[in-house]
Amino acid sequence: MDDRTIVELYLARNEAAISETEAKYSSYMMKIASNILGREADAEECVNDAYFKVWNSIPPHKPEKLRTYLATVIRRGAIDALKKRKAEKRALSEYEISLDELGECVSGGDSPEDALDSKELGGAISRFLGTLPEEAKNVFVGRYYFLDPVKDVAQYSGMSESKVKSMLFRLRAMLKDYLRREGYEV
Repeated sequence: MDDRTIVELYLARNEAAISETEAKYSSYMMKIASNILGREADAEECVNDAYFKVWNSIPPHKPEKLRTYLATVIRRGAIDALKKRKAEKRALSEYEISLDELGECVSGGDSPEDALDSKELGGAISRFLGTLPEEAKNVFVGRYYFLDPVKDVAQYSGMSESKVKSMLFRLRAMLKDYLRREGYEV
């Protein structure tokens, strides 16, 4: 079933929307959740929570791209779940590894000023991505938005892992340089 029809089912409050979403996107959503949480059981719980969140958010939202909308919902849910369990000191997940890699370019903070700055920073990173060739953009987004392991990025990009690692290293350096020119302290 196409995405537009699935969204229409949500808008009509037809419960078939959930089963159609599951049939089409469950493995996609599991991959994102697993990359962030690192544990299959936690990822499954997160995906189930995401179906509920999507059901409650459409309407009022009417996403143009269901796949992107689902990715956003599952990422937010998984990140929230990871924050809740962080005190338990579990093994590093792809999310934590990715954040550590980007730490040399972008630092985070907890103050209200930092929250405002993070919105502006998101816009600057989006503009940076707009300057990249498609291949580099896909590698960057795959690693740092979808939080795919380097091995997976290499596989779907048709590159070796070492080439992906080198490209990510150069992209982080370029991002750092770009952010400095935009007035950010990195």
